[in-house]
Amino acid sequence: MRDLSPSAVIKPEVRGLTAYTLKHFDADVKLDQNENPYELPAEIKQEVVDRVLRRPWGRYPEFVPAAVIKTLAQFTEWPGDGILVGNGSNELIQACLTVTLGPGRQLVVPQPTFTLYKLMATTLQAIVTPVFLDAQNFTFDVDKLIESARGADVVVVCTPNNPTGTLLEREALISILKNAKGLVVVDEAYHEFSGQTALPLLAQHRNLVVLRTFSKAMSMAGLRFGYMLAHPEIAREVHKSKLPYNVNIFTLAAAEIVVEKHLLLERGIQALTQERERLFDQLQKRQAVSVYPSKANFLLMRTPKPARELFEALYNRGVLVRDVSAYALLDRCVRVSIGTPEQNDRFLAALDSVLEMK
Repeated sequence: MRDLSPSAVIKPEVRGLTAYTLKHFDADVKLDQNENPYELPAEIKQEVVDRVLRRPWGRYPEFVPAAVIKTLAQFTEWPGDGILVGNGSNELIQACLTVTLGPGRQLVVPQPTFTLYKLMATTLQAIVTPVFLDAQNFTFDVDKLIESARGADVVVVCTPNNPTGTLLEREALISILKNAKGLVVVDEAYHEFSGQTALPLLAQHRNLVVLRTFSKAMSMAGLRFGYMLAHPEIAREVHKSKLPYNVNIFTLAAAEIVVEKHLLLERGIQALTQERERLFDQLQKRQAVSVYPSKANFLLMRTPKPARELFEALYNRGVLVRDVSAYALLDRCVRVSIGTPEQNDRFLAALDSVLEMK
């Protein structure tokens, strides 16, 4: 038997990748992962616990979790056979790309954006075609997206876009859908903060897939839940790539209850949206800061300091942000999640202290 190195059996495309990972940091003010700083109400948590305690833990969850799908169908007004649920929307991104991409097949994706799309497509040996945002204001290059979509098997658009906060306008999305050869996957991880959703377009466009997560506005990042909305025929095919029993009974119960009582979360979502605008206004007043408009629960900003230097200086003052300077076009940029008013004020004070340093 040949003496192979441990990595010799791994596809060269994978060996050349950097894994999606994030080092853990402890900080008093955590503004690095676009989480909701407002916890779920205690009464919702208690109801989740009570419901799970009534279930047998030694049994698998339902293969198709009918109760939560029915609740989501009522919430979205989309048929249940066009809904899939996942262990976070990341799993559903992976499932969508697995059934559509492979050697010689093409993914079109704006850049900079969430890195997982390109990572997964590359592991599937697909061709990844980037369409760069405008370097000045990070708006989408709609004409280029339309042109590229005509030959692509999949187009993925995160809107509002992570990490820029940019929104793809409805009419632009419609134009892409009309011209696309294959699927158009719209990642709506931050849609609750934008006032816009592609959901009303699903009935007219069979090639549209909408992905959502409970990790942001719904305050469930620790429980991992997401769902997909698509034409039932598309959902049926994507379902073939999902792992069985992929969502545990605790998360299923929490998701169902949170959807039923989503109005209790609206105040927190509105508070974050208002804080986003307040923080944006405050950052605009600082001459050393360039801050970009956002429709998500974070802001992208650039300063004269190297991003890593700014990150470390803020962290030394108890404030954790995200260094995104390795992304295309984002030299000297950091991303700041919107926290509570008190957390945002701590960030501003720390930032002023850092910028005053010589």
